[in-house]
Amino acid sequence: MTTTAERPATTSTRTWEHHHVLDLDDFTRDEIEEVLGLAERMREVLDRRIARVPALRGHTVVNLFYENSTRTRASFELAGKVLGADVISLSASTSSVQKGESLIDTVRTLRAMGADVIVMRHSSAGAAYLAASHTEASIVNAGDGAHAHPTQALLDLYTMRKHFGDLRGKRVVMVGDISHSRVARSDMWGLSAMGAEVVVCGPPTLLPRGLRVEDRPAHAEAALPLVRVEADIERALEGAHVVMALRLQSERQQGGLLPSLHEYAAHYQVTAARLARAHPDHLLMHPGPKNEGVEIAGDVATGSHSIIEEQVTNGVAVRMALLYLLAGMGGRPAPAPMESMR
Repeated sequence: MTTTAERPATTSTRTWEHHHVLDLDDFTRDEIEEVLGLAERMREVLDRRIARVPALRGHTVVNLFYENSTRTRASFELAGKVLGADVISLSASTSSVQKGESLIDTVRTLRAMGADVIVMRHSSAGAAYLAASHTEASIVNAGDGAHAHPTQALLDLYTMRKHFGDLRGKRVVMVGDISHSRVARSDMWGLSAMGAEVVVCGPPTLLPRGLRVEDRPAHAEAALPLVRVEADIERALEGAHVVMALRLQSERQQGGLLPSLHEYAAHYQVTAARLARAHPDHLLMHPGPKNEGVEIAGDVATGSHSIIEEQVTNGVAVRMALLYLLAGMGGRPAPAPMESMR
């Protein structure tokens, strides 16, 4: 693994032009590097004894969640508050959505109330794109159905880079329910942009169409980046630098995709015996929430190679960086780690 001196520079290249963060399919390597470099500065702020800076004082961030969430919602709340923004969190179950208010009306109302950034999670793929087309507020996609989860992918990239530095040539293996995982889709785009070798592994019923080159019509525009598909988990894990176990998205699946959880675990659970095939310095990751005993064994989830809790901590820093950039601060110096409250 690389030392701090070998890691990429964290100075901003000031290439940021995004008004929304909807997925990583339209992010360049330079733009991803800008987010990750700024996240490094934000992590320094978080490591202070009193983690508070007034960088976004006067800005309002609204968390609008139509689905339950623990990590992402709390992470964005903390990110906004650390930067000094006013943060409001709304759940669809306690909002006017229950009275029939549409998504478009909701985001327009929030903008009229002064929302600068709306962080949105929704069960329908494309919901964040719809919202972005009907408001001047910046929309951050915190998960739309099985489609995308760009901030999770960015924190995954940041976490990997903290350990490996340059990700080019690193073998990243995602195991599990690829078809229904919005994390997997966004990670594919981000990892491909950073030059990593991406391998996906899972039952054929849980792999989306179009991953294999031979499955794509010659005239069709690729809906996903090119990755390697491997059905055998032992072959997939051979020499892996990063192994990411993915939760079975039972809430998005139709019946009949798996014979049983027991059979799935027997063939695809990430275990210590299987991880022995990975690179000696491999990292074990999981976007959470994890089901120990199903997609991942309990002993490896808390073992020496696991950086699952580190992912959670890094998520706050990455989301701080995104809020800072979306607030139009990309051309200004990042908050200094020892900056005092004013």
